[in-house]
Amino acid sequence: MINKKIPAKPAQVLLAPKYLLHTGKILTAISPLMASRFAARLFLTPYRYNLPEREKEMDKNSIQETITIPSINRDIVVYHYGNSPKKVLLIHGWSGTGTQMAVIAKALVQKGFSTLSFDAPAHGKSPGKISMMPFFIQSIHYIVQLYGPFHAAIGHSLGGMSILKAAKDGVELKKLVIIGTANSVTHITKDFAKNMKLNDKVAGKMKSYFDSKFGEDMDNYSGAISAEDVKIPTLVIHDEDDVDVHVSSAIEIDNALENSELMLTEKLGHRKILGDSKVINKITTFIAV
Repeated sequence: MINKKIPAKPAQVLLAPKYLLHTGKILTAISPLMASRFAARLFLTPYRYNLPEREKEMDKNSIQETITIPSINRDIVVYHYGNSPKKVLLIHGWSGTGTQMAVIAKALVQKGFSTLSFDAPAHGKSPGKISMMPFFIQSIHYIVQLYGPFHAAIGHSLGGMSILKAAKDGVELKKLVIIGTANSVTHITKDFAKNMKLNDKVAGKMKSYFDSKFGEDMDNYSGAISAEDVKIPTLVIHDEDDVDVHVSSAIEIDNALENSELMLTEKLGHRKILGDSKVINKITTFIAV
C-alpha cells in the first residue's frame, strides 16, 4: 500500500468555515459583483485564535499597553519585551498577534536587544472586526514616532509588506528582515479568491473595489515596488514549501532590493519558519553585525 502525502493547504482554507466557501461559490454563480463584495468583506476580516503555548511566556513577561493610532482612529495593544535600549520592531502577519514571533523575540533579548510588537487593529487583543494593510502601515509610523528609534525591524507575511512600504516612506532602520512576504497585491487577491472557491473575475472586481475605496492602485503596496526604494540592508527569508505565499515573491523582492541577502529554507512552510533554530540564528546574527 502506497501512502500518499496529503498536500498542505493555505491557512485561509483551513480557517474558513465551510459555509463561507459554499456561500461564495453560490454568489459567484449568481453575480460576480455580489461575490466580489462578499469576498472583500472576508478579505478584510482577520481570524482570531487562542494563544499558542509557545507564545505564553512572552505574553506573560511583556509590558502591555493600549494606544490609539490618530491617523486611523484605531486602538492597538503594544508589547514591550526586554529592557535594552537597542530595540527591534516586530510586525506580525494577517491574523497574527504581537506575540507571534515569541521565539525570535526571546532570542533577540538573549542577544542584548529588546523588542516592541503590537496587535494590529482587529487582531489579537486589539478591538475591531475589520483590518487592512494601510492600518498596519499607519501603526508602524506612529509606533516609530512614539517609541523610536529602532535598530531593526522584522516583518512576517503582510507585516513584511507593511514594513517595506513604511521603510520606503521614510522609517529609518539599520537592518530589516522580512519573512514569508508576498509581492503583488493582485496575486494576493487572486490567491484569496481561489482559496475561497471564487474565480479570477471575482478577484479582479475585488481588486478594483479596493483601488476605488482607497483612491489608488493597491499594487503600489506590493513588496517589490516598495523594495525598489529601500536602501536598508535587508535579509529576505522564505520557505520553498510555503503554500500561503509562493517563494517567487521572495525572489522578486530580493531582486528589487539594493542591499539584500536571500535565505531559502525547506519544509518549514509559512509559520513553522518563525520557530526554526537556523532561521533564528541567521536573523540574530544579521541584526547584531
